[in-house]
Amino acid sequence: MMERDELAAWLRLALTDRIGNVAGRKLLAAFGLPQQVLAQPRAALEQLLTPAQCSALEGQLPNFEAQLEATWQWLTDTGGAERWIVTLADADYPASLLQTEDPPLLLYAMGPRAAGFPHAALAVVGSRNPTPQGKSNARAFGRALAQAGLTVVSGLALGVDGAAHEGALEGAPSGQLATIAVVGTGLDRVYPKQHHDLAHRIAGRGFVISEYPLGTPPLEANFPKRNRLISALGLGTLVVEAAVQSGSLITARLAAEQGKDVFAVPGSIHSPQSRGCHLLIRQGAKLVETAQDVLEDLKLAAPAAAARAHDPQPPETSLLTALGYDPVGLDALIARTGIPAALLQAQLLELELAGEVARLPGGLFQRVGAA
Repeated sequence: MMERDELAAWLRLALTDRIGNVAGRKLLAAFGLPQQVLAQPRAALEQLLTPAQCSALEGQLPNFEAQLEATWQWLTDTGGAERWIVTLADADYPASLLQTEDPPLLLYAMGPRAAGFPHAALAVVGSRNPTPQGKSNARAFGRALAQAGLTVVSGLALGVDGAAHEGALEGAPSGQLATIAVVGTGLDRVYPKQHHDLAHRIAGRGFVISEYPLGTPPLEANFPKRNRLISALGLGTLVVEAAVQSGSLITARLAAEQGKDVFAVPGSIHSPQSRGCHLLIRQGAKLVETAQDVLEDLKLAAPAAAARAHDPQPPETSLLTALGYDPVGLDALIARTGIPAALLQAQLLELELAGEVARLPGGLFQRVGAA
């Protein structure tokens, strides 16, 4: 772990207003570690910075001592998951981030540091409000990709992100870094609160990371910004479900700009949550139906059983066939099957309890499972 004075210098550089990642990297390249940067006379700083930036670096940071003490206490807390900070000067700073235009000066992290950032990882992102099928797909893809040896990277959001993390935790072999959650808050808080337990389980078998200092609340602007880290940490980005205007499409665009593959899972033409994926496919994203499709495109080998994106399904029934894969109402099902309403409702309840059918708002039903 870094010494307290070293931590103070890194925080001073990273937290100074007007000194962002770009200016910070220029200073580090010119003068060395932050201690050396902060020791430079103004004349030297003016060769690289604007007068306003020089004044900001020379001035006092409000509440800096309190921030330093809170961060030091967070790092030295011996309870729970391992906590650490990785800086641009560290050998284990993720190489994939160094190749982006805006790598953070430092990252806060929780998880087993000795495991190291993985070379084989895939970002899996999607809607915060997925269909039941979309959520099931995300979990199944996360599980299968982890079984095949990939670390699943996502954003800890509700919906697809959380399902992908859960699947990865289920599928990753013992000793493998299962999943990485890149969050948009300080690591002393969990957002959304519903994922408190999930975040702690990830920190036990993977990493939870953030570029934001402790105490940072869930500010809206931080989440699109952190998406560049999600896409950069993976060999590619898989979008499971997404509306046309969504953060998931931002992540996909960033992945493409970083020269990485973009994969998309097709869905119902009637579902707004599939339109983002269909747009990506029209723009050149690779249509995938199973994890094996992803692995083959990335030229990664995996056992066939591990590469299936879906669990084995029970034998087809006439009612499941009638349901199809789009949401459907009770009246339409009666017309399709000829089954009396009372009996049909009983059969739907049985399928719902078996996890094969989901009940949607508006009296609709949707089949959940592999096509």
